[in-house]
Amino acid sequence: MSGQSGGGKKETIAVSLTNYLDSGCIVAGASGLTLWAQHFGLSSFAVGLLGALSANAFGAAIGALIGGRLSDKYGRKFIYTYNLLIYMFGALFIIFAMNFPMLLVGFLIMGLSVGAGVPASWSYIAEMAHPDSRAHNIGISQLAWSLGPAIIFTLGVILAPLGLLGSRLLFVSLVVVALIAWILQRQLEESKDWEAENARQAATTEKAHPYKELFSNVVNRQSVLFLVGVYLFWNLVAGAMGFFMPFVYETVGGLTNSQANMLQAALWILTSIGSYFGFAKLGDKVDQRKFYFVGALMAVVSWVVLTFVGMSWLGLGVFVVLWGLSAGIGAQAFYALWASELFPTKFRGGAQGIMFFLVRGSCGVWSIIFPMILASLGFTVAGTVMIGLLIVSLVIGTGWTPQTQGKTLEQITKERYGDSVEAAKEATEDLTHGQEVTK
Repeated sequence: MSGQSGGGKKETIAVSLTNYLDSGCIVAGASGLTLWAQHFGLSSFAVGLLGALSANAFGAAIGALIGGRLSDKYGRKFIYTYNLLIYMFGALFIIFAMNFPMLLVGFLIMGLSVGAGVPASWSYIAEMAHPDSRAHNIGISQLAWSLGPAIIFTLGVILAPLGLLGSRLLFVSLVVVALIAWILQRQLEESKDWEAENARQAATTEKAHPYKELFSNVVNRQSVLFLVGVYLFWNLVAGAMGFFMPFVYETVGGLTNSQANMLQAALWILTSIGSYFGFAKLGDKVDQRKFYFVGALMAVVSWVVLTFVGMSWLGLGVFVVLWGLSAGIGAQAFYALWASELFPTKFRGGAQGIMFFLVRGSCGVWSIIFPMILASLGFTVAGTVMIGLLIVSLVIGTGWTPQTQGKTLEQITKERYGDSVEAAKEATEDLTHGQEVTK
């Protein structure tokens, strides 16, 4: 049933705004941290708490765990009906924050909302896409994700003379986009894949908790390990960059704040280019194993250059070009694609919620550790660690690239599980007991 509504173009655009709001929220929060800290006299612990509970870390992690399960139980559209209302509510706390608790609550609510929306969004995009355009539609969602920082950064530069008011206005802009997205998403049809699965579940007499079924199956456990391996190690690097790269440019490279911001702007523009002209245009057409390898290798080389060549303008330029383009065609895009392909409809959102929880939660912990390594051991050591993390992601993604390209979600599920998920569950249980099984 996948791939209705003309390949899901209208749905993809509406749902992709969730990605814009995700990354835009992270950048808007990070860009104003110094101003908020000065205004409220925040300690370094308080500033770290804001980052840890935001959309970049634990807030989104918890939201994904909740939202993924709800999207499987009540439908993808259920999330779109309420999620962005919560997002706007959280943004209002920040816009009108009079003290630190209000600011913290706002960051947490927006983080929860962002996390809740991601599993439903990627599941819905894949379920509505034609088999030959799934990567294209995921690429469009990645384009929206990369445009978030580019646009919010530009607005930030324009509004910088207004100080803290400018930071508040950044969140006003997010509320406007969230309102538009909420209106568009309320008009979407429910996923036909989910409706069919929901009807099948309603007719089933034996009810098993989907998470129990998810982790009792060896195919699912392998998928979770593979996808977390691809995304987690890459995201540890990307997540730390999202919060700390301007700081690294300025403290290690000796750049001014405006120069650091210019580099970040260029990087995100290149990520947008990579997302559209790279992943969206080529993801359905070229060998995905080779494509993933190229993107992952570019990411590794970019950090080798930054770490060992140094932060001359040439070195910085090479780094920005390589990382920017690789981020558009790299691990996050492939994770979004494969995570929506490798699980049955029954727990597609829930599985993504669990994995996103693990990834963003780990990013929160790493956001505390990375600056400590940077301060105590120096940038060369910190950069070498980043290179190691990226190499792990490269090896896992290249070595175990799934063969799902051009197939319907139903075909993929049948190939991986047999005629039904129940059959796969029974087979797994029999294998566990050492019995011979014939599917």
